[in-house]
Amino acid sequence: MSIRFTAKTRRGMVALTVAAGLALSVAGCGGGDDTKKPDASPSASKDAGSKPSAQEGQSSKPLAELKGPSGLLLQITSAVRDSGGFVTLNGSLKNDGSEIVTIPAELSGNETEIINNGRSFGGATLVDSKGKKRYYVLRDTDGRPLTTTGFSALKAGESMAVFLQFPSPPASTTEATFQLPMFASALIKISG
Repeated sequence: MSIRFTAKTRRGMVALTVAAGLALSVAGCGGGDDTKKPDASPSASKDAGSKPSAQEGQSSKPLAELKGPSGLLLQITSAVRDSGGFVTLNGSLKNDGSEIVTIPAELSGNETEIINNGRSFGGATLVDSKGKKRYYVLRDTDGRPLTTTGFSALKAGESMAVFLQFPSPPASTTEATFQLPMFASALIKISG
């Protein structure tokens, strides 16, 4: 093959690639009717009022209330087992006192890897008394705990949403004891 033939072929391929790219970009910018209103999003509620999902941790009566230091109150509103092998706890942490409270660093636990990722609820555990096992908060591949992180203080009366994710105990386990450093322990029901 000659160099001349190779150069012609190469130019032809470049021209073909450019033409294909232009054709796709023109098709992508295709003229639609801009006056048309967008359809409602699939997550939008069809009824008059929206109902919170279980993941938002809203419940009329909490599964458990744990009292902690300086007027802190942790309410667990849901503990849901999912098909992926996890149990996710949702709730809220509230400052029930009359002054600003710095959330204790002890809630992160004492593992260096978790402490290095900032404040969290990484010190929490679920205890399956029946199966005689303790489950620790899960971590991602970078060692960050799968729980609420990045908090420091709560003003008087202020609350914040909380979530924690644990490995799931066996399906036969429907209750477990939730423990968090510096807070009272509580027995919670696991649904799902």
